[in-house]
Amino acid sequence: MDQMWQVATTAWEPAAIVGNGNKFMIGNGYLGYRGTLDEFTAEDYVAVNLLGLYDQHGDAWREPVNAPNPFFTQVQVAGQPVGVKTTPVLAHRQWLDLKQAVHHRKTTFDVGGAQLTVASARFASGADDHLLAQRVTLTCDQALTITLTSAIDLNVWDINGPHLTPVTTTATGASLQTGEGDTVQIHTHIAGLSGGRQVTTPTLLGTKWTLSLQPGVPVAFEKMALITTSHDVGQPVFPPDYATALQAHSQAWQRRWARSDVVITGDEAAQQALRYSIYQLLLLAPHHLEMSIPARGLSGQTYKGAVFWDTEMFMLPFFNYTDPQVASKLLHYRIKTLPAARAKAQRYGYDGAFYAWESQEDGRDGVSDYNVTDVFSGRPMRTYFGDKQIHISGDIALALWRSYQQTGDEALLTDGAAVIVESAKFYYSYSYWKPDKKRFELLDVLGPDEYHERVNNNAYTNKLAQETAKLALTAMARLATVDPQAYAAVCAQTDYPQWQARIEAFAAQLKVPTPAAKTHLIAQFDDYFGLEDVLVPAVRERLLKPNEYWGGAYGVAADTQVIKQADVVFMLQLFAQDYTIETLAANWRYYEPRTEHGSSLSASVYALLATQIGASDWAYPYFMKSATVDLTGETKQFAGGVYIGGTHPAANAGAWQAVVQGFCGLTDDHGKPQVHARLPQEWTQVSFCLQQRGQWYRALVTQKTATLTPIADPAQEEDHGHA
Repeated sequence: MDQMWQVATTAWEPAAIVGNGNKFMIGNGYLGYRGTLDEFTAEDYVAVNLLGLYDQHGDAWREPVNAPNPFFTQVQVAGQPVGVKTTPVLAHRQWLDLKQAVHHRKTTFDVGGAQLTVASARFASGADDHLLAQRVTLTCDQALTITLTSAIDLNVWDINGPHLTPVTTTATGASLQTGEGDTVQIHTHIAGLSGGRQVTTPTLLGTKWTLSLQPGVPVAFEKMALITTSHDVGQPVFPPDYATALQAHSQAWQRRWARSDVVITGDEAAQQALRYSIYQLLLLAPHHLEMSIPARGLSGQTYKGAVFWDTEMFMLPFFNYTDPQVASKLLHYRIKTLPAARAKAQRYGYDGAFYAWESQEDGRDGVSDYNVTDVFSGRPMRTYFGDKQIHISGDIALALWRSYQQTGDEALLTDGAAVIVESAKFYYSYSYWKPDKKRFELLDVLGPDEYHERVNNNAYTNKLAQETAKLALTAMARLATVDPQAYAAVCAQTDYPQWQARIEAFAAQLKVPTPAAKTHLIAQFDDYFGLEDVLVPAVRERLLKPNEYWGGAYGVAADTQVIKQADVVFMLQLFAQDYTIETLAANWRYYEPRTEHGSSLSASVYALLATQIGASDWAYPYFMKSATVDLTGETKQFAGGVYIGGTHPAANAGAWQAVVQGFCGLTDDHGKPQVHARLPQEWTQVSFCLQQRGQWYRALVTQKTATLTPIADPAQEEDHGHA
């Protein structure tokens, strides 16, 4: 197969178990199956993570539920288990077929002088959310008697579990219950092997066979699993066989790739990394659930399985252009959770809507006031993500409005106008009026740069709050024109007539940090330039332990100008039209050496702004850093003493943005797309498809030209190819 459609490893390394579990994931938006090997168990971080199902065990953090593993496969020879952790490995390969979204492994073991090869393939069906399928093939170079077990492994890996208690069990399935009363059902079906005896232990439900392998004669079986929860409606059924399931799955993924693939000519490393990034986004798309995408995708329970601003600010543009139906689901999740956002604002004493920093299924905030552990004392540290990181409401309001403008989806206006108004009300309520300066200010906040807590007038936050107020006025004026009945309903829901004048005053009189006349620099917050001016390497040398937290009251960066991630640079990238090219360039140059990139969100923002200032070659390494974040595994695994590993879909989406909106200059000109040539020197051309307001286009960008051609839906063309 084309190497540009494949990600592989050809070595077995025990230290790579966690990283490979992330790297080789499969999923379908309903569930994610970590890229673990068939013989692995909970201690190897096997997980089948379910979207939108949460549970709290004891006093621990509430987190998403992992279902049992339906594909545990164990081979034994002379009573000894065969596996990469216990048996000499002669050859090993693990890989993802990105085009078909299938995980593969092939391992040859030395079993007492005999060569036994275990090969498997599995996929999470793109045609049926509930279906997982597996095919296992065993071959040997000489006669060998083995014992083969295929089972559901009920020993689930949890960070803060256990969450599931078996209610009923058989050799082919189980019903389990969470502590909050939800249920998970799992049913399996095996074909290809007859006989065998049933296995039902407290942790394993399956079948065991004794097989006599003959030299060069493969023995294979196929297994399918259906997973459902009490949140589902209806009961799925098994397809006729594995081949039928694979065909339907492959066709679904061919349609998705037809719409979303980006073809880069002249840079194979970039092509492979970008395809992998797109793959990660496609496997997370919630096609049928009214849910959003968690910050760590479906790779496990990290960050409590919560939805962050990552989705709106990084992932949403990809879906707006390639799958607007999924984009609409992501936004309607925020619309649906508006009551929880209003309740949070009231809890803190404010009006309007204060969205959850770590939003779980119904919009409740999973964030803790003590999110980081001090590595020196072992004590939890007070953090301010939940109560001071107020830019979250503006992120959502901006995403709603820009998506409405781009897609023309009137439902986003009629359903989402209340979100924008309530967010504007929240900012007004949170602000302070300074009579002597005749302006509003936003004091005691936490911006995107989380290393500097409780600052005043963070540039990103203030600019976004001002824009939110303006958008509330614009959205309501638009709604009054296009749908007076909906306008009246939103007025009644939000008390807008009584708030309109206050929102207008706030938009006009809020302090928004502006560029200095001579340097063009914008202070990240009040008195930022008064902090110690030191660069990242010098601050890193001050660490006493490699995993200590850089922020907080005593963090090594807290009293310096070193920041965690793009902050002013992100503001400038979002609102570039409001600033001169000199301001964009001056701030990129100033903040770049002072940014630690302690968040995977940061690199793509620097890439995007670099392309806007005509520095695509500066942008390239940041694009590659973002695109390869899960391929290299070179990201933070701990914040203080808290495990934060997993996949990074926002970085994957940022890589797509860096190429499509950065190097190819895709912009939205009042509902009409435009592209501009900004390619790195090594790239010959880039081509991709996009949809805007119901019309599909094919973009072709070279070093000197950029064109858009209207086309039919490329997914329909793919369907015709299969007819």
